[in-house]
Amino acid sequence: MGDTEIEILTSRDVPLGGPRAMTVRRTLPQRTRTLIGAWCFADHYGPDRVAESGGMDVAPHPHTGLQTVSWLFAGEIEHRDSLGTHALVRPGEINLMTGGHGISHTEVSTPDTTVLHGVQLWVALPDAHRHAPRDFQHHAPAPLRLDGAELRVFLGTLAGRTSPVRTFTPLLGAEILLDAGATVTLDVDPDFEHGLLVDEGDVRLEGVPLRPADLGYATPGRTTLTLANTSDRQARTVLLGGPPFDEEIVMWWNFIGRDHQDIVEAREAWERSSDRFGAVDGYPGDRLPAPALPNAVLTPRGNPPRH
Repeated sequence: MGDTEIEILTSRDVPLGGPRAMTVRRTLPQRTRTLIGAWCFADHYGPDRVAESGGMDVAPHPHTGLQTVSWLFAGEIEHRDSLGTHALVRPGEINLMTGGHGISHTEVSTPDTTVLHGVQLWVALPDAHRHAPRDFQHHAPAPLRLDGAELRVFLGTLAGRTSPVRTFTPLLGAEILLDAGATVTLDVDPDFEHGLLVDEGDVRLEGVPLRPADLGYATPGRTTLTLANTSDRQARTVLLGGPPFDEEIVMWWNFIGRDHQDIVEAREAWERSSDRFGAVDGYPGDRLPAPALPNAVLTPRGNPPRH
């Protein structure tokens, strides 16, 4: 029997990156759930044949108050930012960028990429650190083979593996491949809430069936999580976790703040090409303009009260 405390979050299709937009499946945020731990945004895309979709071409754009996490299953993306970073995002390697007070960057799939497939995730920075300086980190976690599963822990600690990548709140991020018909039980931190994003296969989380592109949410208080692959082929999932993030945030376009005025100031700084975001070198095109603000005051949001 399934666990009634597992909440299933389904995705919606949205365009990414302006006029040359590719379509992604967005699971976070939702009306019913703004965050899982400090994870506040989850886009899931592909497998896309670049010859048909056009691939990824996201012009220079800004970020505040967050960290971006890029994780690929297939393909390659060229990353440039206003720190001067020029790096490649490859399958099985995490690129984490800290926006903090302000950063700008580009993401473009490389000419050799034929299939593009992965996730783009955001982490909300706590109020004490949301104006942190720009930063960029890269890590290629070694795979860990368990009975029936293979893990790559790109943030935090799982199954005895710890990522060296620095974050401002405790977090967990791991890709988990499940063999056909396999079941695996993982020890997890009971202070964490967790979200399991299914990429491929039919997976049960604590007995609750999840389809590809579903994200299953598990409340804090658990010491283990059991994942079962009920399909006859390998399943791929991404496990996210962290202690509940009790601050309310305002998330609009590429900015995270605490109130409407934070967003107004960030948007105005971007539109006037302020030094707050720096400049990205090497992109052959114009930067993305900020959309117009809504005709309403943006209000902070958090998660529903915990019971």
